[in-house]
Amino acid sequence: MTRTLTIDPVTRIEGHARILLECNDAGLVEEAHFCVNELRGFERILVGMEAQTMPQITARICGVCPTAHHLVAAKALDNAAGVTPPVAARLLRELMYMGHMIHSHCLSLFVLTGPDLVFGLEGASAARNIVGMVETEPDLTKKCLRLRSIGQKINETIGGRGIHPVTAIAGGISFRLTDAQLDRLQALAAEAVTLVADLGDKTKKLLIDLLNKNPSLLKLLNTPSWYLGTVDDGRYTVYDGVLRAMDETGRVRSEFPAGDYVSVLAERAVPGSYAKEVFLDIDGAEHMYRVGPLARINVVESMGTPLAEAEFATFRKNFGRPCHNAVLQIYAKLIELISSCEKAREIAHNPLLRGENRVPAQFAGGRGIAHIEAPRGTLIHDYEIDERGIVAKVNMIIATQQNTAAINASLKEGAGSLLGDGNDEAILNRLEFIVRCYDPCLACATHAVGRMELDVTITRNGSTVRTLRRD
Repeated sequence: MTRTLTIDPVTRIEGHARILLECNDAGLVEEAHFCVNELRGFERILVGMEAQTMPQITARICGVCPTAHHLVAAKALDNAAGVTPPVAARLLRELMYMGHMIHSHCLSLFVLTGPDLVFGLEGASAARNIVGMVETEPDLTKKCLRLRSIGQKINETIGGRGIHPVTAIAGGISFRLTDAQLDRLQALAAEAVTLVADLGDKTKKLLIDLLNKNPSLLKLLNTPSWYLGTVDDGRYTVYDGVLRAMDETGRVRSEFPAGDYVSVLAERAVPGSYAKEVFLDIDGAEHMYRVGPLARINVVESMGTPLAEAEFATFRKNFGRPCHNAVLQIYAKLIELISSCEKAREIAHNPLLRGENRVPAQFAGGRGIAHIEAPRGTLIHDYEIDERGIVAKVNMIIATQQNTAAINASLKEGAGSLLGDGNDEAILNRLEFIVRCYDPCLACATHAVGRMELDVTITRNGSTVRTLRRD
């Protein structure tokens, strides 16, 4: 006989979801389900649109990762039109994207996950938020919010808007740097590197303290999986490159361009969620895999910038390759944040930024497929365009749907025996923390500050046997 435990909603994530845990009579979790409540529907909405509008419209899919959708849409249109943007356009797009990565990773690391690091998993929900961090860790909070602001300013300077940028187009970018803007970008990037170097040590200490207080986090959350991330001749990259699939032993099993994703990735609908699950279909078998910061750190050989490379070497020395622990997504994200700041500074001083910014692009039927490494993992856009330049069919593979099977496995592994004695708040915090390690983005961001209402009901044969409630 099984019992079903429901956590609805899950707080401090991007969007709305719930957790269902099916427990047996002994209180052990037999099945775990991360259920996405939102219906995005953009793959249908976009049919019939003019192809050239895709970068602007798809940016509206999400208020947290609009730049990822904006740029991957422009890249897909480049491929559909058969054009290669000029060097300056690529550099401006990539610099815009570094700003987005800085902004998004600061949001995830400090605003969403930060309260777990500062207050621990036993802390009261009323204080476990960014407001509580301001009171408890004012210097850390001030610096992380400043760094987040810098990322948004870089994104806004090039993209035209901080949220839902508009300047990336088929064939390049509709933007030229002025001298004043270039000076500003260089100053912002330099400040970002200074801030991230200071924040890195403090964040690592908080993570280590959390792991020392909760040693089970390193022991339990180690579900083996495959990994998928982007490499450029083995080096770390998030803007462009080939996709590399690695198995649970660390062996590279496939490298392929985004255009070949249909033959490698298997999508399927699942009951109870609007998000499809995705599996790697390699060598005649389907494999659960992960995308995102930990996956990217696992599949690459090097980071390419000095501060990030040093942190990457420490990570790999301590945790091996591949590292399977879900909590160490936090550490991997910190390494990526350092890399993004360094890369932004490097691009901002590249003299080729001032060259030609676009080439003509026309659509006369065909298909455009592209990918980018969104902050939360690999993002693929696939457009079929008719001879009039109208979108006829769209498919999108989002990072969170690729991680859904792994989230379920981590919840099952980390939940343990939930039906015995124990602090209700601690149980709620622990389960939500497991989900937050994956930083799921469920189409658009919804954040609440203060007390989070949360009900967990455990039933058996239709009768309630235990209720956990956070008012």
